[in-house]
Amino acid sequence: MTSQPTLSKAGSGPEGPGEPGKPGEPGEGLQAGLKNRHLSMIAIGGVIGAGLFVGSSSGIATAGPGILLSYALVGTMVVLVMRMLGEMSAANPTSGSFSAHADRALGRWAGFSIGWLYWFFWVVVLAIEATAGAVILESWVPAVPQWGWALIVMVVLTATNLGSVGSYGEFEFWFAGIKVVAIGAFIVIGGLAVFGVLPGVDSDSAGLGNLTDHGGFLPNGPGAILTGILLVVFSFMGSEIATLAAGESEDPQRAVTKSTNSVIWRIGVFYLGSIFVVVTLIPWDSPAIQKDGSYVAALNSLGIANAGEIMKFIVLTSVLSCLNSGLYTASRMAFSLGRRGDAPKSFGRTNSRGVPMTAIIASVVFGFVAVFFNYEFPDSVFLFLVNSSGAVALFVWLVICVSQLRMRKIIERESPEKLVVRMWLYPYLTYATIAVILFVLGYMLTDTEHDGRETVLLSLLVAAIVVGIALVMEKMRRGKAKEEERAEDAKV
Repeated sequence: MTSQPTLSKAGSGPEGPGEPGKPGEPGEGLQAGLKNRHLSMIAIGGVIGAGLFVGSSSGIATAGPGILLSYALVGTMVVLVMRMLGEMSAANPTSGSFSAHADRALGRWAGFSIGWLYWFFWVVVLAIEATAGAVILESWVPAVPQWGWALIVMVVLTATNLGSVGSYGEFEFWFAGIKVVAIGAFIVIGGLAVFGVLPGVDSDSAGLGNLTDHGGFLPNGPGAILTGILLVVFSFMGSEIATLAAGESEDPQRAVTKSTNSVIWRIGVFYLGSIFVVVTLIPWDSPAIQKDGSYVAALNSLGIANAGEIMKFIVLTSVLSCLNSGLYTASRMAFSLGRRGDAPKSFGRTNSRGVPMTAIIASVVFGFVAVFFNYEFPDSVFLFLVNSSGAVALFVWLVICVSQLRMRKIIERESPEKLVVRMWLYPYLTYATIAVILFVLGYMLTDTEHDGRETVLLSLLVAAIVVGIALVMEKMRRGKAKEEERAEDAKV
C-alpha cells in the first residue's frame, strides 16, 4: 500500500510522515480547514460548470429537444462513476482521490499516469477559463486589455489558494452559491412560464409543444443523440472535486458519503432541469440560441430586461469558480503525487497553514504559460494543449471503474467495515459503465465534424507518453531496489 497524505486538525501542527509537527512549524500534512457547508457547496457547484451555460447551445442545435437524452445518458454514466469513486474514497479519503486508488489497485504506473494527466487537464482549463473571464471583464471595462484581466483573475485566485484551504472553501462557497441560486431561479421562473402561470409574462413561444412541434423530438434523427453526448460529456468534469476536497475536512468519510449520495439529484436538477426549461421556453431551432446562447435566449424570450448582462455575470461567476477549483484541484493532485514520490518532493510539503505552496505555484505557472500560448499561438500550441487534454475526463472515469473492480476486493478482504458506500449491482454495472465509456471513445474516433477524432488521438498520444515515462521510472526504481538489496546482502 502506498503512503497517503496525513491529515491534521485545523489549528494543530501539521503531521509529517514520521512524527507530528509542532504548531506553526512547516510540515508535510494538509489541514482539515474545510467546513461542512464548504464541502456541501463544493459538491453542488462542482457539477455546474461554465460549460453548462455557454456550451449547451451547440448541443441543442445538433440534437434538438433530444439533447435531453444526451444529458440523461451522460448524467447516468457520471452518477455510476461517482458511486464507484465514492465507495473507494469513503473507505480511504485522500487528496489524491482516484489517482491514489489507482496506485494501490492497478499499480504505481497507473496512479502516476492518471494523476499527471488530470493535473495537465486542469492547468489547461485554468488558461481557458482565465481567457473566458477576461473577455467578459474587458466588455465591461475595456480600458484594461484582455491579457491584463486574465493576469488579474489568476493572481487573485492564486492568492486565495495560497492563503489557506479555508479561504479557498469560503470563496468557492460564495461562487457556487451564486451559481446555485441563479440556476435555481432560472428553473423556477422558466418552469412557471412554460406552464403559463408566471405573473406578468405572456410568452408566445413557451410551452411543452416545443418538444415535438419543430421536426419532432429527434429532428436530426437518433444518431444526433450520440453526437450530442460528445458535445456535452466534458461539461460534467468536476463532479469528482468533492472527493479530493474531502481529505481536508473534519469528517472526510461523512463528506464523501454525502456528496456521493446527492449526485443524482444534483445532475437531475441542474442539468436536466435547466435544459428542459430552455427547450420548452423557445423552439430548439430558434436562431437566438446560437446567436445569444441558450440561457440568454430563454431569458430574452420572457422579456427580462438586461438578460444578456445578467447571464454574463452568472457565467463570470462560474468561470471564477472553475478557476478557483481548478487551481485547488491541480495543486492537491500535485501534492499527492509528491507525497507518493511521483513528483518532486517539494510538491508534497506544506507550510504552517497546511498549504502546499510549491504545488500551487507550479500549477499556476503552467497556467500562466498556457494563457500566454492562448494569446500568442492560439491556433497551434494552445490548440494542441486543448485537444490533447480533451479526452482526459473519459480516461479518468475509465480508470475509476477499473480501479473499483480491484479495490472492492481489497476493501472486503482487509477492512469490510469501511464499505459505507457500495456500488450498485457490483460488478455488473461497473462493467456496463466501462463498456459505455469505451463506446463513447470509439464513437469519437468517427467524429470529424466536431474534432472528436483529433481530440482522442492527441489525448491518447499524451497518455501514451505519460504511461511510458511511468513504466520507465518503475523499472528504474526496481533496478535501484535490487542494487540496494544486493549491497545489503554483500554487507552481511
